[in-house]
This record gives sequence, C-alpha cells and structure tokens, in this order.
Amino acid sequence: MTTPVPSLATTSTNSSSPFLSPGSAAQTNSLAVLHLKRDLLIPTILRAHDDLNEGYSEGKVTNTRFGSFPHSTLIGVSWGSQVRASEVDTGSRGRRGDAVGNGKKRKRGSEGAEGRVEVDSQRPAAEQGKSSDMMVVEAGQGRIVDTASRIVPPIQKAAVTASTGFVHLLPPTPEIWTSSLPHRTQVVYTPDYSYILHRIRARPGSVLIEAGAGSGSFTHAAARAVFNGYPTQACSPGRRPRGKVWSYEFHEQRFHKLKEEINEHGLAGIIEITHKDVCQDGFSVESAPSAVNATAIFLDLPAPWLALKRLARTSISSPSTPNPSSADTSPPPKEAPPQSNSILDPNSSIYLCTFSPCIEQVQRTITTLRKLGWHDIETVELSAKRLETKRERVGLQEEGLRGVNASPASVDEAVARLREVEGRSRVFHNDDGEATGSPNTSAPPATTAQVSKQQRLGNIREALEGRKLYKEGRLVHRMEPELKMHTSYLVFAILPREWSAEDESAARERWPGKAMIVGRECAPMSKRQMKKAAKAEAGGNKEFEIQQQHEQHDGNQDGLPSELLAPKIKNNII
Repeated sequence: MTTPVPSLATTSTNSSSPFLSPGSAAQTNSLAVLHLKRDLLIPTILRAHDDLNEGYSEGKVTNTRFGSFPHSTLIGVSWGSQVRASEVDTGSRGRRGDAVGNGKKRKRGSEGAEGRVEVDSQRPAAEQGKSSDMMVVEAGQGRIVDTASRIVPPIQKAAVTASTGFVHLLPPTPEIWTSSLPHRTQVVYTPDYSYILHRIRARPGSVLIEAGAGSGSFTHAAARAVFNGYPTQACSPGRRPRGKVWSYEFHEQRFHKLKEEINEHGLAGIIEITHKDVCQDGFSVESAPSAVNATAIFLDLPAPWLALKRLARTSISSPSTPNPSSADTSPPPKEAPPQSNSILDPNSSIYLCTFSPCIEQVQRTITTLRKLGWHDIETVELSAKRLETKRERVGLQEEGLRGVNASPASVDEAVARLREVEGRSRVFHNDDGEATGSPNTSAPPATTAQVSKQQRLGNIREALEGRKLYKEGRLVHRMEPELKMHTSYLVFAILPREWSAEDESAARERWPGKAMIVGRECAPMSKRQMKKAAKAEAGGNKEFEIQQQHEQHDGNQDGLPSELLAPKIKNNII
C-alpha cells in the first residue's frame, strides 16, 4: 500500500502574477528571488507552512551558503530589503521525516518535535496490514493515527536571528529570472531577447508564437511584452484584445517542467504552452477557441527551415500527377482551393526571428525564406559586454578594508611606513639585547611611540565612520573579465499581408489620386529642386533654364506638345 505525497507544484493562489504586478512586498505562495551576490540568485516559492514536512521546526526553510532563511522571515517583507539569516538546526536532530512519517525512527514513547511519536514494527495485530511508516501515536493520548488519512500539522517555532549572514529579497522579473532559472537548455539572454522583442514588434496586445521554449527565459520576457491585462478582466470596447504567447516544446519532460513553472508564476492565462513538434505537426492548436492571428514569431529550433513551411498564409494541396500509361481519358481533377491558415493574422504583416548558433543553419534558413516569399531578410549578431564603474581608493589608510588597494599612495606614505617598520625592528632588537644581558648599543633608540598592527587597523576602522567614501578615490571604468561574445545568429524577416485586386480597388476608392503625372520623371521634387525651380522662374538660375530647354527639346522629339513641357514650380505636374 502506498501513500500519496503532497506535490511541490502548487498553482499560485494570487490573482496577479509577481512578474507583472509584484506589489510592494513578498506574498505567500508567490515567487521571490534571494540575491546572494551578483552572479548567484536563488528563486523560491514562499510557503507559509512546510507542506512536505522536511523536518525544520521553523517551517519551510531555504538553505544557502550565507545561512538558513525560514520563509516566515521573508513573507510580508518589502522588496529590496536585507534579510538576516536565522539559527536553524540543519542536522539530523532537527529532522522530523517527510509528510507520511518516513524518516528517522524514534523509540516508543519518545515525543517528536511536532507533538507525535512514531511506532516501530512491534504493534497490535489489528494494524499488521498497514506499513509501520504510516502509523503514529498521538503524544499524551496513546492511540494510533493513520497518517494516510490525516497528517498531524507540525508546531512551528519563531525564528531566531543569527549573528552572521544575510540576503536581499528581490521581486521576480524576466531579467532576474534569466540569471537564476535552472538551465535545462541553452537560454536566450537579456541582450538578445530585448532586441528580438523590439524587432518583431511585440507590444501590449500582440499575439506571439514561440517554438522551442526550452528553459523559459524568452517565454517570460515575451509574456511581459504582450501583457495588457489578464484574461479574466473584461476588455474595453475599441481597445486591442488581450496579448497572448503561444509556446511550443517537443521535449516532454521540459514541457511538463515549464508548464509547472508557468502555473506557479501566475502566467497560465497569458502563456499557452503545447507539447508538439512543430516541424512535423505544424502550429495548429486544438484548445484555441478561435483563430490565433499571430503577428510575431520566434523560432529557437535546430532546423527552423522545416518549421517555416508550416507558416505559409495559405496551404495549397498539390494536384495528383496523371499516369501516362493509364487509359483513363477523364479530365484531371480540379485543384483544391487554398485553405486559410488560422495561425497568422490575415490583415497584418508577420515579423519573424530565428535563433541559430551556426552559420550553416542561417544559410539554409535564408534560402527557405526567399523561396516562401519573405522580405527584408537580415542577419544580426549581438556581442554584449558589461562595464563596471566604481571608485578606486589607494593608500595606507585603506589597510584592512575590502575592495580597496592598501598600497602606499605616495612616496611620503611609503617612507613613513618604512620608518615605522625600522622603529619596530630597533625596539625588538633592544628588547632582545636586554633579555640576553648584552644590549645593542649601536642601534639608536626609537623616537616615536610604536603602534601595533592590531591597534593601527582598529584606528582605521574607527576613522572609517566619519569618512565620505562616495567622494573619495578615483572614478574608474573596467570591463568585466569574462565576456559572453557569441551566442547565436538572429535572422529577421517580414511576411507582408496578401494584397488582392479587391484590396487595390478599395484603397483607390478610399485614397483617390489628386494629380496626373505627365512626362518621364515621376518622382516627387525635393525641397532643393523646388527652390531651383522658383529661382529659375525669377530668372536667377541660368543653369536650370538651360536644363529645361534641353528637356523641352528632347520632349519635342518624342512628340509631346510644347505647352505640356513648360517649366512650372511643380515640375511636370498638371
């Protein structure tokens, strides 16, 4: 007989997502990020109670290299606050076992930390059919309780602040999530996805398709870019519909893990993730109540050219090839009419971006884009580097402090330190001579009072309180030592909307032409040309008049009437 264990995957009970509207403080069952240092962040779901009963008397606890942090000390704290670590027993003595009583066995009659006693294998015959891990005895009552039907809630104690260790509590953002998420695949970093979302024109109310969700870095950034309200909120008339991200992932384990994270982050109504291989099965969505009408597409696939064939506006069935040896003289079947693809918006241009690490992938992708009628094809490679700006403080007054250069800042400081060292040496040798009975008469006595190193460091720390460190030192800029140069090549393209003869006639009716262009030059005049024409009419531009005479002569040779070729301010326009 097995007993179900509570799962960690719990849908966020908050009405809003912490990625979109985090509020002013951390909330229960919401995502928070513990900032240990710049390149070390730990995401965690804040729980008011230890559902898995991991064995801590303080309830749910997150352990880090800088200490242990019970969630009771994090819930309700303002974002950006510094939280001190707590004294938590992380050894075997503090463990109580899991939610079904599994864990360290205690003797009969010994009371556990949660107010109950576990039972060993010797128990009444009426309970022999059940596992010993499922039976407990309530303390003080002497009766057996089946933990499969009821779990005794633990009694939490207040957390005690530790002497050292702290973290900063940060709200989740796509940028922070990219730096802290568990890497299941290669992720799209912030410099890349910020530029991609700009180029594919992802804005509030857009419908975006993502193929190859992976670890979910781009997915969270796209959800914030298209967000203009939750699906449960009514959309005002005349405004854009709610933005949505349709994400596809072919790997089943990554699909389930990302879906679990989306539910925990409160983004289930904005992100719709589907387990499908788009290269083979296309982008159709059975759960979509209506047409998707996407205007932006991002493909993070090993072979994006295979998926591009599934993104045509119309799918035309190829006619069957007749067999020349067949005696059938019936007319060939008519070609099936084109069927509209409900994924793409028929009334808007489609903006596409592909993410490919190798240049060979880029070449095949561009070849396929040209065959399928995409325009404005462009390949971009981004190289990001970070510059660190700080004040560099140099001098012996910085000795013992962190992040500074404790070397002498001038020759005077170096000479003063050497004299101090020589003075201590003289004192040492004089004391040594007195102890042996033969004093060193050659060394002169020290003229200044000698200060030990501990006293000198203590004086420096005391003087640090009155110093204005933000004004001291030299302002320097340094580039980070490790650069993430090449990530991938980005291929951008645009698929224009279909333009039929009916659309052309409707456009001419709505915007009728106001002038008829006569002559060979149909391009409009620039301001410079208009100034020359006006100057020529006033008789001040001989070069322009000669050019007009040549054009009249050429026009007369073509058989045009001379009255249509007279120079006007608006050249060749009647």
